[in-house]
Amino acid sequence: MFQIIKNKLEKLGCDAWELTETLTDSWEFYYIRHQLDQNRAVETRAFEVKVYRLLEDGKFLGSASGEISPTASEAEIDKVLKDLLFQAGLVKNPAYTLTDTPVNGLPKAVMPAPADMAGAFLSAMQHLSETKTEDINSYEIFVRGKTRHFCNSRGVEARVSWPDSMLEVVINARDDEKEIELYRNFTSGICDEKILEAEIARAMQFGRDRLTAVPTPRTDGIPVIFSTSDACSIYEYFADRTNAAYKVQKISPWEIGAPVAEDLQGDRISLEALPELPGSSRNIPVDSEGCRISERFLIRDGVAEHFWGSRQFSEYLGLADSSQVYNFRVSGGTHSEQDLRQGDYLELVEFSDFQVDSMGGDIAGEIRLGYLHRGGKVTVVTGGSVTGSMTEAVSTMQCSEEQKQYDTMVIPAVTKLFGLRITPVE
Repeated sequence: MFQIIKNKLEKLGCDAWELTETLTDSWEFYYIRHQLDQNRAVETRAFEVKVYRLLEDGKFLGSASGEISPTASEAEIDKVLKDLLFQAGLVKNPAYTLTDTPVNGLPKAVMPAPADMAGAFLSAMQHLSETKTEDINSYEIFVRGKTRHFCNSRGVEARVSWPDSMLEVVINARDDEKEIELYRNFTSGICDEKILEAEIARAMQFGRDRLTAVPTPRTDGIPVIFSTSDACSIYEYFADRTNAAYKVQKISPWEIGAPVAEDLQGDRISLEALPELPGSSRNIPVDSEGCRISERFLIRDGVAEHFWGSRQFSEYLGLADSSQVYNFRVSGGTHSEQDLRQGDYLELVEFSDFQVDSMGGDIAGEIRLGYLHRGGKVTVVTGGSVTGSMTEAVSTMQCSEEQKQYDTMVIPAVTKLFGLRITPVE
């Protein structure tokens, strides 16, 4: 099928094309209170094509993409390709070129068997310490082995494989008067049993504390600590603002060689792009456009050093060595976790929603659980909200030397922001 589509693309009459075949071997398990409800094994094959047309004597480049069913007839393939060719003529972007750099010497992928991957998750779930007041309601396990075969009209071809897993868990916590439910979604390449068990144990503790939480009081001027996966949103702000698309579209004001904030008084973070991160669900050495992903600093000691992104926007910026990036590492913290937890602060660990807008820098979250440390006393709180500006907080933010990995990101284990506003429960 891959060769049939490729042959048709070569005869289509378009100016350029890309073809991607993705194979997925998936094992799925559904449990209710540790009792297997159902399981299944699924194999899927998907074909995605993208065609390009040069317009107005090569000044512009139009493109259109679509999927072709693995069971499609040749007549159906022809129709899809002709429709895409027409649609590509309706789009006008400044012209750019597809990559023509050969992808050689790729590391051989080590693909664990789905049965082994699933076994690790099942083992972790069976060894959890549950109580009469905190237990597992249900969980779903998805383990996938993926293989992507890519080629384009400029002779670039690559085949890469990687593991991709997900665990969804529903946790119940109760006392004599009420019961609450917590949802967790863990993504990874393969299962690290110790990390998973620790994360679920921490979630159970949060559930227990939610039962005794009081309304969030007024906390004018108190710093806020982030120590859970929600902190990834803070560092995605940095990753997004080094994206070539954000720069071309004038969303990011950052310049190569310039600090990412004025009057930097806090920690000067460094952000690295990585082709591989142990345990990541996105250990893919070649991006979806056939570009080799290389290890490089995007920000070093608080100074922007490189942009990353799609072939289109990278070429608009004149980047010779760029690609999409799937894994990131943040460093540069100069404080220990213990030091960051000195004095008064509000540690926020649960939100109904938490976002850091990479375009405007707005921070917003509805508080479900927090720990207010004030005057040597710890109060468990719930309700209210946190708001602020990341563009302002960058100048004074403090990070721990200790790090923690959340799937595709390694970030400081503790992040402390100043100047945020806490809206109390009235």
